[in-house]
Amino acid sequence: MSDTKKNTSVFETLSGISVREKIERKGNLDYLSWANAWAMLKSVYPDAQRKVYEHDHTGFNYFTDGKSAYVKVGIVVSGLEHIDYLPVMDFRNNAIPLEKVTAMDVNKTIQRSTAKAIAMHGLGLSLWTGEDIPEMTTSAPAQAKAPAKATTKDGAETSSLIELKKGSENWEKVVSYINANKGLGIEKIGAQLNRKYKMSPAIKKEIANLFK
Repeated sequence: MSDTKKNTSVFETLSGISVREKIERKGNLDYLSWANAWAMLKSVYPDAQRKVYEHDHTGFNYFTDGKSAYVKVGIVVSGLEHIDYLPVMDFRNNAIPLEKVTAMDVNKTIQRSTAKAIAMHGLGLSLWTGEDIPEMTTSAPAQAKAPAKATTKDGAETSSLIELKKGSENWEKVVSYINANKGLGIEKIGAQLNRKYKMSPAIKKEIANLFK
């Protein structure tokens, strides 16, 4: 390991890697496949490991609340483990009822959860920003989704953006996200926010101040 890497945190190293050339598109969603994410991670940290957790009593590689199922996947890099919990979902991102969950559903969810846990270490993290702000789905990690459209009485489409107000719950989420991801830059984060929120000039100024 080089001296540079020793003096740089895992997150700084991985978040600084461009995944642009590896991004794939499915429908209107951009995502980084688990295979590409894993290959990129191992090229930088060969000792990185994945842990797929199993239920202590059943031995199954998924867990349940009695109604639906979820998986638990951990990625260990340089001794630090980040664990992701991801529901087993259908193509609409709705939880699949437990009695309808198949082995294939679980396997696909484990791979998606793998990519997400890798992203928690910094690699391709911006593709997952949609779980709380800018709304992006989780089809495979990433998701830049266009704003939902509403229709007026005369049939015209209007953007159903959420008005972002200082002091609101959404504002707190935005502030937390920006503070954790300033390295993405104001232009990229601003574009993500614009997909979900309607922002007044005053709010935009407040957001700009967060980058100072």
